Amino acid sequence: MIIHPVHVSLLSIDYDRDSDSFKVFVKVYVDDFLLDSGISDNVQDIDFSDLTLPEPARVVKYFNEKIVIYVNDKQLSGKLTDMNLADGELNVNLLFNAEKKINTITVKNLIMTSLYNDQSNMIIVRVNDFEEGVKLTSEKTEQTFNIK
Repeated sequence: MIIHPVHVSLLSIDYDRDSDSFKVFVKVYVDDFLLDSGISDNVQDIDFSDLTLPEPARVVKYFNEKIVIYVNDKQLSGKLTDMNLADGELNVNLLFNAEKKINTITVKNLIMTSLYNDQSNMIIVRVNDFEEGVKLTSEKTEQTFNIK
């Protein structure tokens, strides 16, 4: 297990107009993930590469509870497409089906916000020609993006 000095997550939300869906990528330190999710105390207990095991369902539940995405005020639900563990970081790819016309996207990111006062959740949203990034924290957990 790698010890890290910062409490940060990365989240990218990319709209794919061909499939009317959002491809969402999340990167978190696995020790923080395990602590926040309560899934296990030991990273060796979970096989992050086998999407057929029960663990992926618990991982998806965690991310659907901690990352809430609304498009045009309608909440979306994600499904897991891939996840892996590398160098102490958990990388997760999710797919959220959406509408064709995107006016607003509201993102609420609660990853580790109840654990650390200095938590930073970095987000980037891309929809067609629109691209914007924001830093959410334990105090500011939500941001609405107005898509032009």
